[in-house]
Amino acid sequence: MEPVCGLDVALRYIGGKWKSILLFHLQFGPRRFGELKRLAEGISEKVLIQQLKDLTEDGIVVRHDFKEVPPRVEYTITDFGRTLAHALQPLCEWGNANRARDSVKEA
Repeated sequence: MEPVCGLDVALRYIGGKWKSILLFHLQFGPRRFGELKRLAEGISEKVLIQQLKDLTEDGIVVRHDFKEVPPRVEYTITDFGRTLAHALQPLCEWGNANRARDSVKEA
């Protein structure tokens, strides 16, 4: 029997460049849309909207609309999302440990 790898399941939830970065920032507390746009440097507004919608539909993030004028919306990580963020932590550490190698590759 072949070994089974759950990466297919994990990547379904965090596939692409931005979802894991958004998840990283949300694990530290609720964030507003503008905060996430600043923290995820380089993301377009359209992509941010879509990624947050996907994360919300997957039960990783909760969108809280305060029904105020001017509009105020916060995004919060769910317990399920926190388990995914925790699973990504070793990958984050690996990236930090290999950042110098990556900058040499870019030069």
